[in-house]
Amino acid sequence: MTSTENATGEPANGSGLSSTKLKLAFASIGVVFGDIGTSPLYSMREALHPVVNAGGDLRLAVLGVVSLLLWALILVVSLKYVVFLMRADNKGEGGILSLVVLVETILRKKGGIVLALGIIGAAFFFGDAMITPAMSVLSAVEGLAVINPEFESYVVPLTLAVLFSLFMFQYRGTAGVASIFAPVTAFWFFIIGLMGLVHIGDDLEIFYALNPLYGLDMLTDQPGLALLVFGGVFLAVTGGEALYADMGHFGRKSIRLAWLSVVFPGLVLNYLGQGAFIIANPQHVENPFFLMAPTWGLIPLVILATLVTVIASQAVITGAFSIAQQAMQLGLLPRMNITHTSETEQGQIYIGQINWLVLAGVVLLVLVFKSSSSLASAYGVAVNTSMVVDSILALVFFWKAGVFPRYVVIPAMIGIFIIELTFLAANGLKLANGGYMPVLIGASIILIMVTWMRGRQALAAKLRKESIELVGLLESLEKRQPTRVAGAAVFMQTDSVYAPSALMHNLKHNRVLHDILVFITLETTDEPRADPENRVSVKHLPLGAWLVEARFGYMEQPDVPAALRACEAHGLSIDPQQASYFLGRRVIRTSAKSALPFWQQRIFIMLTNQSARAIEFFRIPPDRVVELGMQMSI
Repeated sequence: MTSTENATGEPANGSGLSSTKLKLAFASIGVVFGDIGTSPLYSMREALHPVVNAGGDLRLAVLGVVSLLLWALILVVSLKYVVFLMRADNKGEGGILSLVVLVETILRKKGGIVLALGIIGAAFFFGDAMITPAMSVLSAVEGLAVINPEFESYVVPLTLAVLFSLFMFQYRGTAGVASIFAPVTAFWFFIIGLMGLVHIGDDLEIFYALNPLYGLDMLTDQPGLALLVFGGVFLAVTGGEALYADMGHFGRKSIRLAWLSVVFPGLVLNYLGQGAFIIANPQHVENPFFLMAPTWGLIPLVILATLVTVIASQAVITGAFSIAQQAMQLGLLPRMNITHTSETEQGQIYIGQINWLVLAGVVLLVLVFKSSSSLASAYGVAVNTSMVVDSILALVFFWKAGVFPRYVVIPAMIGIFIIELTFLAANGLKLANGGYMPVLIGASIILIMVTWMRGRQALAAKLRKESIELVGLLESLEKRQPTRVAGAAVFMQTDSVYAPSALMHNLKHNRVLHDILVFITLETTDEPRADPENRVSVKHLPLGAWLVEARFGYMEQPDVPAALRACEAHGLSIDPQQASYFLGRRVIRTSAKSALPFWQQRIFIMLTNQSARAIEFFRIPPDRVVELGMQMSI
C-alpha cells in the first residue's frame, strides 16, 4: 500500500540525491515546516512558566525542559512521523483521512470506529487551523513589546491586521508568493540555529540535556509540576502532523531530507542555546527567544518572525481547504464551491466558506485571549487529539500491513502513544483556562459531520423506498414510448439502481424524452486520484439509454463534462457543452416520523440549504441545466 515517489515528480527507482529531490526538499521547508519552525518563539517560555511560578530550581528545570523538548522532537516527530507514518501512505498521499481509508481497506470494513476516529481527527484539525494562525502571529508581534514596552497596546490590533490581510488574499492562491516561502523559512532556520549556537557557550552544561534521564528525573521527582511542564513541551511538536499531511505534495524522501538537514538541526541548536542563555541569565526567562537577539537585531527578527508565522498560518489554512475537500468527497461535509487557484498545481484550491469560518474563529481567539501566553492554554489540545487518533490508526495499519517488522514498530508506536497520552493529560489540565475552546470547536464540527452523514443516509433510504428501478422503468417505456426530441439529456443519479427524481418529474410534466439518454453516477474511490484509464465504465440500457459510472479520487473535484468526454472511448459520443442536464432540486422538510431528532433535522436542513449547487460543484455548464424541484421530508 505504499507509493513510489512518482506522484511528486521524484524518480521511482533513482538512487542518491537527484536535483528534483533537492528542489522538493527546499520547497517543503516553506510549506511543511513553518508551524514547527515557529515553536521556539513560545515553547521554552511556556514550559518553564510552571517552574518559575512554583519557585523551583531553575537550572535543573531548564536541563529537564530542554531534554524533554529534544526527545519529544526525536520520538514524536522524527520516529513517529518521519520514519513510521510516512510509510503509511495511500498512493503517495498522507493525512488523517488518507490513513482512515488505508485502515478501512486493510480491515475490509467501512464506517464504524475507524470512520469515527477519522471524523474526530479531521474535526480537531479544523480547530488547529484556527488556533495556529492566532498563536503564531501573536507570539511574533509580541516581539514589539520586547523592543519597547509601550508597543504592547498595539500587539492585538497589529495581529488582527496581519491576519485579516492573510485571509483576504486567500482567494488569489499561493502560487504567486509560494516562491518566497522556502527562502524565507530556510533563512529563519539558519537564523534561529545561529542564535542558539552563539549562546550555547553561555553555559556548556546545557549539553547534559542530551541525556534523557534529566527529563525523566523531572517527571519522577515532581510529577504534578512535570505534567504542567509537559503542556508547554508539547508546543514544540505541534507541527508534526503537517509532515504527514503534506507528504503527497513533496514526497517522503524530500521531506525527510529537509527535516534531517535543515529543520531538526536548527531547532536543536536553538533550544540548546535558549537553555544555556536562561541558565546564564535567569532574569530573561519570561521571553528568552527575543532577548537572545542583540539589540540591533530585534526589529529585523520581529519582522522575520512575523513573515514566518504568516507562512506557517498559510500552510495550515491550505491544509484546512484540503481536508474539507476530502471530507466532502467522503460524504462528511456538505458540498462547497471549490476554486482552483493554480492552472498547474492541482492541490492549490480555495474554499470560501472554510476561509471565512476559520477567519471568524481566529479573530475570536485573538480577541478573547489577547496574548500568546493566554492562548497557549488553548493551543495543543486540538493537535494532540489528532496525533492520538493518528497513533491508534497507525497501530492497526502497521499490525496488519507488514510494512515494518511488528516486533520493531508496535512496541515503538505503543511507547509513543503513551507519551502522547501523557501530553493529552497535560493539555487536559488547560481545559478550564482556555483549552475548552478547541474542544468546543472540534465538538461542533463533529456534530456537523455526524448530522450530515445521518441526514444523507435517512434521505437516501427514503428515496430508495419511494423510487422505482431504472431498468424496469426503461423497459416499460420501451413498450410504449413517449415523444422523443433531438439532443442528449444527462440525468444525475445518487444510486444507479433507481430512476432519478428528475427523470420522473420530466416525464410527468413534459411527457418527452431526448434521443440520447445518459444516466451518470459519481463514485468517490479509496484512492486520492482515480486512474484516468478507468475513469468511467459505460453500460447499455433499454430504450437506447446509457448508464455511466464515473470514478473520482477523494482528493479530486468531480467533473461531469470531463467524465462524459471520457465515455467516447466506450462508444458514447456526445458534446458535454451541448447536452441538457436534468437535476433534481429538493426542498427538505422536518417530519415527526424521522429517525433523526427534530433539532438534528433542523441542522441538516440548514446544511442542505447552504450546500453548493450541483452546477458549480460538478462543473456542469450552467446554461445547459434544467432543474426540477420537489419537496420531501426525512
